[in-house]
Amino acid sequence: MYKKLFIPGPTHVREEILQAQTAPMIGHRSKDYSDLQGEIRPKLQKLLYTGQPVFLFASSGTGLMEGSIRQAVRPGKRALVTACGAFSDRWYNIAVANGVPADRVDVEWGQGITPALVDEALSQGDYDAVTITFNETSTGVMNPLQEIAALVNRKYPDAVILVDAVSGMAGAKIEFDAWGLDVAFASTQKCFALPPGLAVAPVSERMLERAAQVPNRGYYFDFLNMLKYYQKDQTPATPAISLINALNRQLDDILAEGLENRWARHLEMAETVRTWARQYWALFPDERFLSNTVTTIKNTRGISVADLNKALGERGAMLSNGYGKQLKEKTFRIAHMGDLTVADITWLLGEIDDILGL
Repeated sequence: MYKKLFIPGPTHVREEILQAQTAPMIGHRSKDYSDLQGEIRPKLQKLLYTGQPVFLFASSGTGLMEGSIRQAVRPGKRALVTACGAFSDRWYNIAVANGVPADRVDVEWGQGITPALVDEALSQGDYDAVTITFNETSTGVMNPLQEIAALVNRKYPDAVILVDAVSGMAGAKIEFDAWGLDVAFASTQKCFALPPGLAVAPVSERMLERAAQVPNRGYYFDFLNMLKYYQKDQTPATPAISLINALNRQLDDILAEGLENRWARHLEMAETVRTWARQYWALFPDERFLSNTVTTIKNTRGISVADLNKALGERGAMLSNGYGKQLKEKTFRIAHMGDLTVADITWLLGEIDDILGL
């Protein structure tokens, strides 16, 4: 049975976007492909408020998490990882796996990272990079990225700013240039509302200069090699052409909606879920850090989230259980991102009310 997905990825994909993938195949070294990527380039730059290159990789967002931290830290230097949940914690695991020296700033799950915490940690060492998870998908926390970046750029200009924007990009405003970010990557199966398999990342000139100082920056995600091809509207390895066709169509629709309208729609969906959650349950995150794209709700009624999801599946919907052993069945998550509407959210909440007799 078809289910409308209210999970934080993969998200609901409209039929028009699915159909855009069925365009005839083209050669990835052909002028046709260069024309396609060249058409997409300014649209992505507009979405991200940037004049910097925006790279496309056939990858999950995790690939760019690895590629960016590997290219950000020079020999003898360290990275500072800010961790507030399962996905921000992944930054540290990837750094260790790649032999990148890293320290951590941890907060309790449900709390956010503050500029003061970052300031205190950066003042203790000589750091080449700081990682920030814009939107922590496991806890429903949206960190104050603009404020943190302002602090880092003002006091620690040698530290490049690496941003996991996987579940936030295209659902919340990210002013890449004005905020002074260096890498911000996302996967297309979340707020972009495309199928999985494509990753997007604007990369700053400062980050490109830093990568040139890193001797073992890897191969597949080498930003300097990618830049050479990007300047010709190409990619070093075979691109995900069908997904890029879908991205092109989706970017047209995003820009037609209007960026400010898009941010407002996501906030309205979030507020609808929050109001309902406060009435019948409780919000898991600290109210100061509520996400505009996914809400994590405390299971204060002690229901079986798995049973609720099974019942919703029979009605054509799906939400997410809590993430991992720490939050499974203790919380549940409702995503409100991509092409979902306030009407969709209202319908879902009504179905939950009916199933549980709320």
